[in-house]
Amino acid sequence: MRKFGLTNNQLKILAMITMTVDHIGMLLFPRVLLFRYIGRLAFPIFAFMIAEGCSHTRSLPKYLGSMAVMAAVCQAVSFVATRSLMMGIFVTFSLSILLIMLLKQVREKNTPGTRTAFVLALAAVLAVTEGLPKLLPGFSVDYGFIGVALPVCVYAASGKWKKLAVSAAVLALLACYSSWSGQWLAMLALPLLALYNGQRGKWRIKWVFYLYYPAHLAALWLIAAIF
Repeated sequence: MRKFGLTNNQLKILAMITMTVDHIGMLLFPRVLLFRYIGRLAFPIFAFMIAEGCSHTRSLPKYLGSMAVMAAVCQAVSFVATRSLMMGIFVTFSLSILLIMLLKQVREKNTPGTRTAFVLALAAVLAVTEGLPKLLPGFSVDYGFIGVALPVCVYAASGKWKKLAVSAAVLALLACYSSWSGQWLAMLALPLLALYNGQRGKWRIKWVFYLYYPAHLAALWLIAAIF
């Protein structure tokens, strides 16, 4: 029986729509900030669903592999189109899943080896997301270390309302860290996430979400180049 609220698929579709609006504004109408404001809803929803995906997947290594492959494809498309060294959201979420995978090992085994691996990975991610951009001009990871940490913190929390509270705290930290005041609008995603009913939905459209990202960016870059 379908529970009241929004399913995983419905929230992801909503995130895809707001993400597309954001990228239309970024690439085609950079002076119209309304597009960027609407787009702030996408990241918190996707991050929350990444944590949910890690909680329910049968194989975290396969989940990480799928995300890493998409990250490589998207970065190749991005570099060809823009020559940019900015690492997109699939890179951010690949790092999140890596940390979640190691955190799960700590929870299950709690040995010196698993704890050391998690701490070293955490330090490496911090170095890549916050240290490397200071050394390599033009390099950055979308949403930085705080963005990587959001799905990890949601995964680590227990229960829907604790996950929402953690999301609110991390999003507030991200907004404080951001140089753009519009980032606070990401908090508006929380009421939508509060409607999440814990169900995936009837449609099996996992790869739609993966493939849509590079496809819509390539289309927008082409439109921007033409006009």
